[in-house]
Amino acid sequence: MSLWKKTATLALLNADCQDTAVSHLGIEITEVGDDFLRGRVPVDRRTCQPFGLLHGGVSVVLAETLGSIAANYACPEGWRGVGLDINANHLRAATSGWVTGTARPVHIGRTTQVWQIDMVNDAGEPTCVSRLTMAMLAPR
Repeated sequence: MSLWKKTATLALLNADCQDTAVSHLGIEITEVGDDFLRGRVPVDRRTCQPFGLLHGGVSVVLAETLGSIAANYACPEGWRGVGLDINANHLRAATSGWVTGTARPVHIGRTTQVWQIDMVNDAGEPTCVSRLTMAMLAPR
């Protein structure tokens, strides 16, 4: 059974990201599963820090992008989610290719949601793990 309460298609999600920080960094939403959202970011000149490694902040942007989109599609119509807290543990550097993140819910409540975002390099090795807490706001 799907956790999505709103229609979530790849075309719609990627269109919503156009002309935002998400598209500027080359982030793409690649898969919508029944209980997860997956996306990726390229490791290139836009996303690396001066020493040639994927910038840790970009990993956090990927995590918050995936978790925020997921939270907003997992809440009732009219409700919206906003970031409350995020943390990230950087486990391995990425210097090329793509880093792919998968967001899965830890908790979906009425007033908060918590999402776990696991990121891996092209070899499937963990690069970063992040946890995002979202505040859920009722319609006004």
